[in-house]
Amino acid sequence: MNIKNKKYKYKILNIDPFLSPYESDIELRMNNYFSFKNKLLSKNESLSSFANGHLYFGFHKSAEPNGWYYREWAPNAEEISLVGEFNNWDSNSHKLNKINQAGVWEIFIPGINTLNHGSKIKIRIKAKNKTFDRIPSYCKRVAQNPETYEFYGQIWDCEYKWRVKKFNAKKIKTPIIYESHIGMCGEEEKVAGFKDYIEIVLPRVKNLGYNTVQLMAVMEHPYYGSFGYQVSSFFAVSSRFGTPEELKELIDTAHEMGIAVLLDLVHSHAAPNVAEGLAEFDGTDYQFFHAGEKGSHPAWGTKLFNYGKPEVAHFLLSNLKFWLEEYKFDGFRFDGVTSMLYHDHGLGESFDNYKKYFSPNTDTQSVTYLQLASELCKEVKPDCILIAEDMSGMPGMCLPIKDGGIGFDYRLGMGTPDFWIKNLKTKKDEEWNMGQMFWELTQRRPKEKVIGYCESHDQALVGDKTIMFWLADKEMYWHMNKDSQNLIIDRAIALHKMIRLITCMCAGEGYLNFMGNEFGHPEWIDFPRPENGYSYHHARRLWSLADDENLRYIYLQDFDKAMINLAKKDNLLKYPAKSLYTDEKKKFIAFIKNNYLFLFNFHVSESYDFWEFMKKQPGEYTKILDTAWKQFGGWKNSRDKINKKENQQFLIERRTAAVYLKNEDDESFIINLILMG
Repeated sequence: MNIKNKKYKYKILNIDPFLSPYESDIELRMNNYFSFKNKLLSKNESLSSFANGHLYFGFHKSAEPNGWYYREWAPNAEEISLVGEFNNWDSNSHKLNKINQAGVWEIFIPGINTLNHGSKIKIRIKAKNKTFDRIPSYCKRVAQNPETYEFYGQIWDCEYKWRVKKFNAKKIKTPIIYESHIGMCGEEEKVAGFKDYIEIVLPRVKNLGYNTVQLMAVMEHPYYGSFGYQVSSFFAVSSRFGTPEELKELIDTAHEMGIAVLLDLVHSHAAPNVAEGLAEFDGTDYQFFHAGEKGSHPAWGTKLFNYGKPEVAHFLLSNLKFWLEEYKFDGFRFDGVTSMLYHDHGLGESFDNYKKYFSPNTDTQSVTYLQLASELCKEVKPDCILIAEDMSGMPGMCLPIKDGGIGFDYRLGMGTPDFWIKNLKTKKDEEWNMGQMFWELTQRRPKEKVIGYCESHDQALVGDKTIMFWLADKEMYWHMNKDSQNLIIDRAIALHKMIRLITCMCAGEGYLNFMGNEFGHPEWIDFPRPENGYSYHHARRLWSLADDENLRYIYLQDFDKAMINLAKKDNLLKYPAKSLYTDEKKKFIAFIKNNYLFLFNFHVSESYDFWEFMKKQPGEYTKILDTAWKQFGGWKNSRDKINKKENQQFLIERRTAAVYLKNEDDESFIINLILMG
């Protein structure tokens, strides 16, 4: 039977015929999913009703009886005491009772006012002749003593009155994402907070036209320099940025502006910290994580969850539901998915053939967890946005579970920034390959959506360079003034705009930018550490550069705003980019999206008259965007319309890109252009 005509049990095999030799692997994927789901859920129970650990464990105020319940899961513990300011840290006064063989412990503390809002709290565990303190695993508030640097839990009993009761993320047809780090969102050399983000960043996001923000480092992490990727307390908001109520106010304010808010979620690993986190929580290394060497990430030194353990799945799935309901996040960007998917964590792997996606290297328990995670999120909040940080291109990551997929909405197009950096590092402009560029930007797994980007926070970290810094380097320090004449800066500004425009329009069904990169933020990101004298100089954003009318940064910012508004117009990113014309000698690319025509001339010195190319087409074109316009740091005024009856020059200057809108609804425009290509 012809493979194309064969009816498979799971649609993924028809969507991608190259998967047909791996039908048994897809069957295994789905059997694992059904088996583990049945193991977790009782009859007729939903994932949402299962994932309620945060409503049972931790601290909960009770009206009848009057007081507080506290529960903890610690199967290896022999004795647990609740200690804190309320009992002068006396481990003998409030001992928990073990209520089942699974290792669940409980105490009831009479009196609503016994545990006061903000009071410090810990638990003291005795296990195998050792006694040690831990922060409760479901603690919703963790803070640090600025003098001793010790972390401790806090009782948090504060309500927030939401102004926006329900925000519908379905309004975000195309996610245009502003990736953000709260701590470095200010210009002062300090750790900024949620209030700063509300005041400084959200108005900029709204003005630039982004419809989604993605918040990094929100979950509590002891080491600031980890960028938030070594989480210790999974239910706590990082206290260095403010209170839980201030985060809720940030999300509320964003929703009022029509902006969705995603959480950069870290379920791929956890901080190795014992005193602050989940590592050796009950005295064993295998409570939450794999035991021994398997439980430690060889490159990151972090702890790796045992996703096949029901109690761990319960903890993590409850964590997802908690952030969606308690803080009204509109979805997640799942960090480190590639590391989860493979036993070797994808380290050094090229993923150049389909065998590498499946057994024996596939961590099937992780795949199952990701399926359950996506299903739960859609069950709790059907309009939520789920993005997977997967550089491997795992087949089915963004296909429905019922079709044999994993259930996410988008994957990050992580190959695109690598492509741009490789070009900038290793090739002269004359050596750029137009065909390869268009292919790299437009390749997709069939029917799977991508968030395109040319650089994120990864490319801005110390040791690497942003695209603008690769282009301009030290000249940025001396020649970004509008009055300064410098060929290196001219090239940098021209290519910065062109790279972002072609990436935005070709590389995904959504788009992402790290805050400040839109205006070519200079230098790099470097968090305080011993090597830099604990300086905050590079852990901030210099917004004043983009607001200074005397500097060229404002040109890049204004272009980004125009580009983002174009991307949102007519939901343009949902349409595929169809190649019309590629010329390696002329370094020219032409393509269409819907009824928009895009022309790119990457040549270092030549301009071309493409009137002959255009005049064969009927009707009138309106130029709606040009990287060479003066308002974007170029050299020419706008020229709005071109008509085939006019004998006018149609010049595409060197290192420029222009976008034209076909005014008439004429299908022959599209057909003729495709035939020409």
